[in-house]
Amino acid sequence: MNLKGRSFLKLRDFTAEEILYLVDLAEELKEKRKKGIKGHSLQGKNIALIFEKPSTRTRCAFTIGAQDEGATATYLAGSELQLGEKESIEDTARVLGRMFDGIEYRGFDHEFVEALAQYSGVPVWNGLTDQWHPTQCLATLLTLKENFGHIKGLKIVYLGDGRNNVANSLLMGCSKVGVNIAIAAPKRLWPDADLVEECRGYAKEAGSVVEVSDELDVVEGADMLYTDVWFSMGEEKKEQERTKLALPYQVNAELMKRTGKDTTLFSHCLPANKGKEVTEDVFESEKSVVFDEAENRLHTIKAIMVATLGE
Repeated sequence: MNLKGRSFLKLRDFTAEEILYLVDLAEELKEKRKKGIKGHSLQGKNIALIFEKPSTRTRCAFTIGAQDEGATATYLAGSELQLGEKESIEDTARVLGRMFDGIEYRGFDHEFVEALAQYSGVPVWNGLTDQWHPTQCLATLLTLKENFGHIKGLKIVYLGDGRNNVANSLLMGCSKVGVNIAIAAPKRLWPDADLVEECRGYAKEAGSVVEVSDELDVVEGADMLYTDVWFSMGEEKKEQERTKLALPYQVNAELMKRTGKDTTLFSHCLPANKGKEVTEDVFESEKSVVFDEAENRLHTIKAIMVATLGE
């Protein structure tokens, strides 16, 4: 499959076959890394890593993924650039595109990453925006495949803030590849109705189901319960109000039992507020694949770079 020259901004832009190809490629690259086999797909390439928001997993995954394949990654803090302030994002994109072979962007406004892709002339990869977090969804899909041997027909239930970038990306990615996806959240934190409708269309085509509910019964039959912090970066002032709203959707031992399966996994995109969206015992349990998924950020991000920029 040829994805050369493509940007990776949101899963809406990719077919089910393309998403699954990236998951398979990540699995292959992970196996090679375990055996100590390094690639040369990005040899001689220069990659810009733009971070307006702080990061552990995304920054490390892009840096190590690039190095493993022979590229040089240059970290650029958002505060060090003229992003949309003294210089338009379009002009910054045109400058960076003449110096770098690929650009990663992690920040706030999704329009910024779209503009970078439009004007830079090189592949641009979304490390997170307020609306989408597509690399996280790929890591989730790889983690599911490793644990169950397949992806299609599984069920994920995402609990808590159903409007955030991880929930949006899981809705989009899962519905496209035939994973049943449910959002369990208070009505005030439900995802955008148009997005849900769009994803239901993809799910119908893929033979799966999209559900949005404020009832916890929706966890029945889940293969994975998934959650995230109840307030995203920049929303700290809403902590008290959001905690009160979302507390009934905390992932705890009782909720894990309500799935009716002893094979149900727990995951989280990290960082976690243990004791809030998830209890410490579930987070640290043998059913937790949180750190497997964190590692899989590296392999899926590497796959994205190799597929879109590699030789």
